[in-house]
Amino acid sequence: QDKEKLEICKLNDPPSAETVKDMIKYARNVIEEFRRAKHYKYILCLTLTPLELLEICELSLDKMGAVFEDSNVYMLHMMYQAMGVCLYVQDWEGALCYGQKIIRPYSKHYPSYSLNVASMWLKLGRLYMALKNRTAGVKALKRAIAIMEVAHGKDHPYISEIKKELEDH
Repeated sequence: QDKEKLEICKLNDPPSAETVKDMIKYARNVIEEFRRAKHYKYILCLTLTPLELLEICELSLDKMGAVFEDSNVYMLHMMYQAMGVCLYVQDWEGALCYGQKIIRPYSKHYPSYSLNVASMWLKLGRLYMALKNRTAGVKALKRAIAIMEVAHGKDHPYISEIKKELEDH
């Protein structure tokens, strides 16, 4: 699946190998900066606001999007970071938008019963519910449960908790 994970934009004039190599280097650097920033979260909070972090994500996505498809792992990583910032600032619509872009490639890149995919469905389900889209929320939560029942077993307390969540809505 490496080809799918490192998908390049399909353009009339495809980017050169050098451009792709440079963009991979850029993406790795940005991702490493975010990892460091998360590690030093307290220090970062004193220097950058969450909205500035989101702006960095969006600028990086724009730059990488000129070369990479949305299904590219570097794009997915940055979208996931942006989704996390949106969740932190309680921008439910923004988080949902990123989550919707992430879920299809995640479903292709990860195995059928991956907890990464289940976790994304769970986040999407809760976002839909928070935004009063019960139909989509129930559907997403049920997809999360289906994966988790295979991964954890049907009697896992976490699954019971999500089912109770569904009943309460």
